[in-house]
Amino acid sequence: MTENKNTGNKGEEMASVYLTKRGFQILEKNWRHKHWEVDLIASSKKNILHFIEIKTRTTMKYGYPEESIGKKKMDNLRNAAEEYQYLHPEWKYIQFDVLAILLHPHEQVSYFLLEDVYF
Repeated sequence: MTENKNTGNKGEEMASVYLTKRGFQILEKNWRHKHWEVDLIASSKKNILHFIEIKTRTTMKYGYPEESIGKKKMDNLRNAAEEYQYLHPEWKYIQFDVLAILLHPHEQVSYFLLEDVYF
């Protein structure tokens, strides 16, 4: 397994813990349909279904984690969300979020949650 994949997996696990502590209920991890994938699907106390893209980095060499999310990724997230909502029509309200995690080598981990991302 590559170092990037290991970092991504670690970030997704950390994201689950972070979001659960903030009142989210994790419904799906790495949910797939065709070639689309959603890192986390969660519900909130406001009865909103959240489709969450997790980006984790160990360095700022290439910028902030959230800066690496492009139009194609968001299109894929939207397509996956449409299919998930088709399969689960009980969800009337959805939201797209991005959780950026920066793993500093000798510092505390930083989390940056961008909620209700519009694209």
